[in-house]
Amino acid sequence: MVADTQVDTPTSLTPEPADMRRVLGQFASGVTVVTGLDDGGPVGFACQSFASVSLDPPMVLFCADHRGVAWPRIRRSGRFTVNVLAETQEEMCGRFGSSRGRKFDDLDWDLSRWETPALPRVLARVHAEVDAVHVAGDHDVVIGRVLELEEVHGAAPMVFFRGQFGLGGA
Repeated sequence: MVADTQVDTPTSLTPEPADMRRVLGQFASGVTVVTGLDDGGPVGFACQSFASVSLDPPMVLFCADHRGVAWPRIRRSGRFTVNVLAETQEEMCGRFGSSRGRKFDDLDWDLSRWETPALPRVLARVHAEVDAVHVAGDHDVVIGRVLELEEVHGAAPMVFFRGQFGLGGA
């Protein structure tokens, strides 16, 4: 039996940015920091849009805002590390989520063998090289070919849900 339901026809086919944030905020995501080197100096930014793309060959993706200053600098180097944050790393997320300040000042970090910054006490690191970049609206979708995977720290992940960290808004 098919239910007889009436569907409202939308008046606008293009959602507003605030609606996109509110509705897509219902999808919990992990939080990462994408890092790289530019002219020998470390750069990075917080990123929620990260996913596995392919197991064979191993590939990942992240999305980078066109307004950001770190991604163009990382892109020039051709390599990056995705640092998967633990739930206790809100300060680090705030540091890399801000457009202000020198993000690596007073931060204990190492240079990976791939010559990308490796952040401390993260859950995992994915070292990759840029394979492809696709423009998608106000972001670039970056496809990376995985060079190395590291499980670093066994802890709970940082989760972003309904505009806040953790699942407290559930």
